[in-house]
Amino acid sequence: MNEKVKQCIANLKHLPGVYLMHDIDDRIIYVGKAKDLYKRVSQYFLRPQSGKVFKMVTEVDYFETIITANEKEALVLEMNLIQKYYPKFNILLKDGSHYPYIALKKKGDPVLCIKRNSKDKNYDYFGPYPNSGAAYQMIDLLNKIFPIRKCQTLAKETCLYYQMGQCLAPCVNKIDEEVFTNLREEIKSFMRGNNDKQRIEIKNKMLEASDNLQFELAAEYKKVLDAIEHINTQQNVEFKDRKDRDIFAFSVRQGYLSLAVLNFRRGLLLGRQVFTVEEFDDNEEQVADLILQFYEKYPLPDEVVVNNQNIASFLDGLIDADIMTASKGRLQELVINAKENADNALDQYFLSARLDDNKLEMLEEIGRTLNIPTPLHIELFDNSHIQGSSPVGAMVAFINGEPAKKLYRKFLIEHEEARDDILSMKEIMYRHYSRLVNEEKPLPDLILVDGGLNQVKAAVLACMEAGAASIPIFGLYKNDKHQTSGVIGPDGTTYDFDNKAIFFMLTRMQDEVHRFAISFHKDKRSKAMKSSLLDDVPGLGDKRKEIIYRSYPDIALLKSASLEELQQILPSDVAIALYEKIKNTH
Repeated sequence: MNEKVKQCIANLKHLPGVYLMHDIDDRIIYVGKAKDLYKRVSQYFLRPQSGKVFKMVTEVDYFETIITANEKEALVLEMNLIQKYYPKFNILLKDGSHYPYIALKKKGDPVLCIKRNSKDKNYDYFGPYPNSGAAYQMIDLLNKIFPIRKCQTLAKETCLYYQMGQCLAPCVNKIDEEVFTNLREEIKSFMRGNNDKQRIEIKNKMLEASDNLQFELAAEYKKVLDAIEHINTQQNVEFKDRKDRDIFAFSVRQGYLSLAVLNFRRGLLLGRQVFTVEEFDDNEEQVADLILQFYEKYPLPDEVVVNNQNIASFLDGLIDADIMTASKGRLQELVINAKENADNALDQYFLSARLDDNKLEMLEEIGRTLNIPTPLHIELFDNSHIQGSSPVGAMVAFINGEPAKKLYRKFLIEHEEARDDILSMKEIMYRHYSRLVNEEKPLPDLILVDGGLNQVKAAVLACMEAGAASIPIFGLYKNDKHQTSGVIGPDGTTYDFDNKAIFFMLTRMQDEVHRFAISFHKDKRSKAMKSSLLDDVPGLGDKRKEIIYRSYPDIALLKSASLEELQQILPSDVAIALYEKIKNTH
């Protein structure tokens, strides 16, 4: 323990707050919170430690504290500081988007859609679902069972859905509001798990079609019936109290912690989620932190059930829900089931290649091999174009070995020589780092470019001109089979890694920047081609073009659209004109 740390410990208070651990380079390597700063922080240095906690403590040069009014305020501050500094010893859940809801329009034609929040008061909401795939499967089933309007813009004639009995055709029929009200109530009842009526109706239709030798139609009804049965199997645990509740359990093994959660909404099981992370510090506190992170993206239920009293005590007062433990009955059975899911997740994790193992150790080895400080923050660049058309650039960022998607950036190439990849690389890097320097924002520890020595030299020159010459720059070069072969420095020195896991990690990073650049290029090219297709179509104004963009995000989908599909979202004469232009365009 150095003198700086001793002085910091002497200054600790018995108050709630946040603490920030700094290394010798003044980099923040860990952020934590505490109900009592003195008790929590001093134990790092006054008690024996092991594993990753020991490694963290040995790297601490000094720490600072921020006193807060209460522990809840400390929690909010801790989360904000972690998102700002990405400390390498903080364990975070994977970055992801908000969870999806199925939304049912309250008035007018009953329309179903996916929404990422429940703020629009014009809809009733069901969920949230653990992932968009589960939500879209449910919407697809509802559209097949109920005669819900599918099109965004009413056509002037009926479509295939009406002929199949899957739409009431409000485009040509005047539908009484009472019919819509009853339809909405049936959908709500189905979403609450009451599907016996629909199941019997579909089964009778299947048998009738079979008796009439309409075997293809019978097979379609069988698929719908199977989908309903699948939902019933998934939701076989039902609570009569109709509460929203999440049930958590965790498991620990060989330095890894797995947290499982069962998501119940309105008494029905909507899904299971499992998160596996490296073990760090006290298990109970880490689990509580992960649960709090989970609710940054996932809305709070009425009730949160955990399999540990200390975790329940820690969460009490920090989240606005009833915190419970279970010792008997159905809740205990479900806690055991969640624990089994957590155990199974660890089994699967240890059976896999475990590419994510020991990221910090691998980053440290990269630093030693390249003779640079440990590159906790890596940025990679790539360009994409087809013979100079729709040229774009892309940058992806990895912090502590994990993709930091909030930092990803897209660039439109502005210079005229779009086929010149080296010139494009130099342009986007100069623009990016001159902006970071001017705005006094943090620079990465390492830049990796896609290519050989010429690309690396261009990147070095760009950073020098941008005032960011201190950033180490290397290239990921390929062999004659277009496979990543190694790392090359600005002086032409090549580096090989004996540790294959490091090589795979760098390759995965390179694959990610390729994916991001190509995806951006395809999107730009698709929009350009789509825009030319939509130009000069009579009756196709900006609002209707926007409908086309939303309905057909890819040019290939638009080119394969049938006239009947287009007539569901456009007036018939406009749809015909667009359809004819598409078919006559090669």
